[in-house]
Amino acid sequence: MTSSISPTSTRLPVLPPDVTDAPPPASLGESTRVQRAVDARPPSGTPLPPEGVDRLARTPAPPANARFTGLPQLADVASGAHVLGPDSQGEGLRAVQAALLDLGFALHGGADGRHGPHTARALRNFQVHASRTFPAVRPTGALDAATLRALDALAPAPGTRGQARGLPSAFFDGQQVRVVVALREHRTFLFDTRGQLVDIFPNATGAAASPTRAGLKVVRTKLDQLATEAAGTRLWNDRHVFGVRMLDLSWADGRHSGEELHGTNAPALLGADVSHGCIRHSNEAVRVLHDALSVGDRVAVVEHVDDPHLGAPRPVA
Repeated sequence: MTSSISPTSTRLPVLPPDVTDAPPPASLGESTRVQRAVDARPPSGTPLPPEGVDRLARTPAPPANARFTGLPQLADVASGAHVLGPDSQGEGLRAVQAALLDLGFALHGGADGRHGPHTARALRNFQVHASRTFPAVRPTGALDAATLRALDALAPAPGTRGQARGLPSAFFDGQQVRVVVALREHRTFLFDTRGQLVDIFPNATGAAASPTRAGLKVVRTKLDQLATEAAGTRLWNDRHVFGVRMLDLSWADGRHSGEELHGTNAPALLGADVSHGCIRHSNEAVRVLHDALSVGDRVAVVEHVDDPHLGAPRPVA
């Protein structure tokens, strides 16, 4: 798997909150403004509530990211006229799905232009991430104007993977890490030895009864495909359950954690809390992780990318 990510910084920047567009000039009468808004309302899609007519009259700016320009469906979402939820379909939604995939969010079935359960899960995971810096974003699983504004700002340029900004730091309590696992948004960030982002992969993490525990961990053992399949047969009577690679983790102080980075035989469950505490990835992604990491490399497991333990490097005693 190759990546064309061009990271800008591994420190989490402070993004401005959503800014409401400026009101129309005072010389434009109230009745005229409202009537123009009503006349401009698209004939189909989710209608605006009465209190939204005035907001539509302010004509928010359409998306600026080249991924989303020239798509009337997304211009309508940006204006607040439409919300794309269950059973929505169209080229605008397909562009959003492609962006979510390139941002490293799980979307089983790919970008098909239809809003179903997998798209709702991917949007919800993105919304959990974006809400840390865009307070208007809520984890609904539907594409509304606030979510599109955040996606417009964070998605990489067309034809590339990664994220434009809002990345986690590659340092945990002053110690450099090679991987950051963000539990609540179900993404795994891989960094090179210089702290630059290599790629972002979707993951599945621990279920409520067996949660993945946050903290600093290290790679203790690397298992190839034969050893991984043997472990699956021994533990679950299913040689495919751990996928094609496994990286056993311990806590940074040497204690055994009982958790691993591994592949999966159930890719449709990526993006959810379903494991027994391990961190699942697609088999393609876990091959990349297995090849990139060495025994002793550090792995930071955090709830969110702005976890206070992540930050700029400082001397390590």
